[in-house]
Amino acid sequence: MHDVVVFAPSPVLTVTVEDHGGGADIHLHAGGQGVWQARMLLALGATVTMCSVFSGETGRVLRHLIDDEGIRVLAVHREGRGAAYVHDRRGGERIRIAETGGEPLSRHDLDKLYDLTLRSGLGAGTIILSGPASEDVVPADVYRRLAADLRTAGRRVIADLAGDRLTAALRGGVTVVKVSDQELLADGRVTDTSRERLIAAMHLLRAEGAANVIISRAEQPLLLLADGVVSEVHMPTMQITDTSGAGDSLTAGVAATLAAGGTIEEAVALGAAAGALNVTRHGLGTGEAETVRALRELVRIYPVEAAPAAATRLSPDDLAKRVRET
Repeated sequence: MHDVVVFAPSPVLTVTVEDHGGGADIHLHAGGQGVWQARMLLALGATVTMCSVFSGETGRVLRHLIDDEGIRVLAVHREGRGAAYVHDRRGGERIRIAETGGEPLSRHDLDKLYDLTLRSGLGAGTIILSGPASEDVVPADVYRRLAADLRTAGRRVIADLAGDRLTAALRGGVTVVKVSDQELLADGRVTDTSRERLIAAMHLLRAEGAANVIISRAEQPLLLLADGVVSEVHMPTMQITDTSGAGDSLTAGVAATLAAGGTIEEAVALGAAAGALNVTRHGLGTGEAETVRALRELVRIYPVEAAPAAATRLSPDDLAKRVRET
């Protein structure tokens, strides 16, 4: 089964103001962690289903935007305030004008969302558990229950989570955990982000219920724990336009590869390439599959004891030369 289901409880309506041609240019897009993952999965050729709740006016707009992208949606519709933000990028940096994470889901809405996710997950091979737009939208224990029920049915569960939601998913048992070093630091799972501390945390995450662990480290090489072996994942550092969505593109690349029957090492290589490409773009969770696969040929995975120094930043011309050589 090559289908991937994304549990995306509260997608976000994004309104971004940019300056083109001397005037304000206003963009409306679907956003949020699960949307960015689904978008990259679709770009990589996977069949994607999003399970989400759409709330109020913003939810009605969001549903149309996601449908227009070609992503299959299983939806719970409700009244109330949904997740949305307005950002101003006319000066080059993102300035937050207004944001809301939406209202907590009722017990009735949670039951319907759980049912949709479980049913679609049982019909697919791979499920991504992504976080909500704000802390109080979905109780953390929902992640434990979903992970446990789907793993019992023999499905691959990928948790791209932090905090209480990560802890809950681990209790249910997951195939892959993807988390950043900064999230581990914020959660108190590490006291600093040295490689030694992170490796120790990876082994603890495995003991808590993760078969494989991936830690992203901004411009530093990824860390991978698989089959008891810790590796560094190296690729050239790209010229950065916007780092938002890079981690979600990484998760999407991992899920797409595992869904197609690839190994965890192959999955992380494609995920690293997808994340690296995403930082070069304004669109979050975007990128051409051919470019991602070309970049994948530049990815190298080394056992930590044999890992070289981190790669240097490449200019666009240097990158093009490397791709041609591969």
